[in-house]
Amino acid sequence: MNNFPIFLTKLSIILLVPFLFISCGEKKQQALPPQEIPVVKVLIKDVPIYQEFVGQVYGSYDIPIRARVSGFLEGIHFSEGLRVNKGQLLYTIDPQPLQAKVAIQESQLAEAKTALAKAESDLNRIKPLAEINAVSKSDLDAAQAQYDAAIAYVSASESSLRYARINMDYCWMRSPIRGLIGKTQAKVGEFVGQEPNPVILNTVSTIDTVYVEFYLTEADYLVLARVKIEEFKERDLKDLKRREDEKRDLRIILADGSIFKYKGSVNFIDRQVDPTTGSLLVQASFPNPDQLLRPGQYAKVKARMDDIKGGVLVPQRCVMELQGLHSVYIVNDSSKVETRQVVTGEKIGDLWLIKSGLKTDDKVVIDALQKVAPGLEIKPVVTEFESQFKPQ
Repeated sequence: MNNFPIFLTKLSIILLVPFLFISCGEKKQQALPPQEIPVVKVLIKDVPIYQEFVGQVYGSYDIPIRARVSGFLEGIHFSEGLRVNKGQLLYTIDPQPLQAKVAIQESQLAEAKTALAKAESDLNRIKPLAEINAVSKSDLDAAQAQYDAAIAYVSASESSLRYARINMDYCWMRSPIRGLIGKTQAKVGEFVGQEPNPVILNTVSTIDTVYVEFYLTEADYLVLARVKIEEFKERDLKDLKRREDEKRDLRIILADGSIFKYKGSVNFIDRQVDPTTGSLLVQASFPNPDQLLRPGQYAKVKARMDDIKGGVLVPQRCVMELQGLHSVYIVNDSSKVETRQVVTGEKIGDLWLIKSGLKTDDKVVIDALQKVAPGLEIKPVVTEFESQFKPQ
């Protein structure tokens, strides 16, 4: 019986020990200092805004080589895919049918000239006789009319001969320009120059400078037009050319993702918006001295659409997205974490343009988003964000 109080005392001690440990743990946890969390200051700088458009490449001259007369292709006198010079012989078409037509016209011209000689002789013989009334006035008029008709017949025969020779010359097809020629659409011995047989045999292109055609939406056009109007109002005519060169900022993104090293400039904007598509045709020219670009290529045109003065930028990995809404964690003056809704704009490399929601002196949590929560007190460690994006 005397051991029962001792048993109760030991049991109480055993039950109290865990609570003592828990209490000590809570005191230790409450005593832990705020954890260090990396933060970055928002970046303020002028931001050029670019937009990409899908375009197609054309040569500065793309001249189709047409068979202007029909006949059998007799010869190909160049290497496909290489350069040709202006005036260089490209194709020959069998000239025999046209040579026969030339011969016919030559004989008709000779006949006309013979008739003219006879008419002139008759007229010269009748004129003196008419002066002494040895022949009637009607005979003189007839001789004069015959002579005039013979002259007209000679002129018509000469024109017909000239036309026949021109057609015969079309049998020898020469390059109209110096440029790069493509693949022939017909083979030697094939009948060409008449549908459905090939009429356009090839194309010669000048590609030292190329054109890229792309389309602007009506909304994009209005944005650009307003910017250009404001620039024109502020422009000093003395340095007009220099400023135009500075504003020329069109680039081509090639199929492999690389940037074409030469900048381009707009040289043509269509007069109207296409009512079926609501878009406006724009043509830009690009130097192509290395001849890297070829006609028919599809190219993304990267155009500078606007310049935002004093834009607010944060690293992309600072931004959280939930159901289409974007937010960031910021640290207030009390070193406590807050959630801030933001409106995002364009992505600039690994940065994100913030249209609204942040101030210039805000500090944004980076790289530790899973460790913080709204209301948590932290020790912010300001770090310098090094962008990996290198503008091209």
